[in-house]
Amino acid sequence: MKSSLPTQLQVLQSQSLASAVQQEIYAQILQGKFAMGQKLSEAALAGSLGVSRAPVREAFRALEEAGLVTISKNRGVFVREFTAKDVKDLYDIRVGLDEMTGRLLAPKITDSQLEKLQGLVESMQQCLDNGDLAGYFPLNIQFHDQIVQMTGNDKLVVLYRRLTDEMHLMRQRGIAEGGGKLISNEEHRDIVAVLASRNGDDAAAVMGAHGAAGYRRLLLAMEEYAEPAATAVGG
Repeated sequence: MKSSLPTQLQVLQSQSLASAVQQEIYAQILQGKFAMGQKLSEAALAGSLGVSRAPVREAFRALEEAGLVTISKNRGVFVREFTAKDVKDLYDIRVGLDEMTGRLLAPKITDSQLEKLQGLVESMQQCLDNGDLAGYFPLNIQFHDQIVQMTGNDKLVVLYRRLTDEMHLMRQRGIAEGGGKLISNEEHRDIVAVLASRNGDDAAAVMGAHGAAGYRRLLLAMEEYAEPAATAVGG
């Protein structure tokens, strides 16, 4: 009698498909294809990706664990929205991780690593000069991720990526709606310069200040977005 249990190959194929689906939905969310709070259709995503609903459902569960979607029983799946407390909590941790990263990396950063970071800063500047915010955003993600990777601390990389997945979703909307008000490429230049000094304490201070300044800019942008909505409701 033929076994009804899935073979190891079938299990691996299923896991691989679910992972690919998760990565695609993840990319679409961070690219701003879906608005915060928007309901995600399991059927529509399955159709657009050419898969069954099962891997989409599995992807939703993984994305909920990553903090990018919320699953509400009897209501569905929604792109995550952020409260003011969520924003503060995320930035409090982000500043601490940035300071740690600067302190670890500066004393040992290589010239080739500095050149790579400088190249990313120049690429971001070109995007800004051309008004290409869509091109700027992934470069900004890559810049910060590269800095953390360069520390060689795998645990720090995991913690940072888990945190910044949520932050990039939050900031992507701010960059798009704010017309670039959250962009701070001069601060990126300052980060590269202080890392080149090889002084860990100075690098910690500059990188922590960058995170704190980002928090202040985001708060200002959130207030500006809320004002038209409040006016519309009142009027």
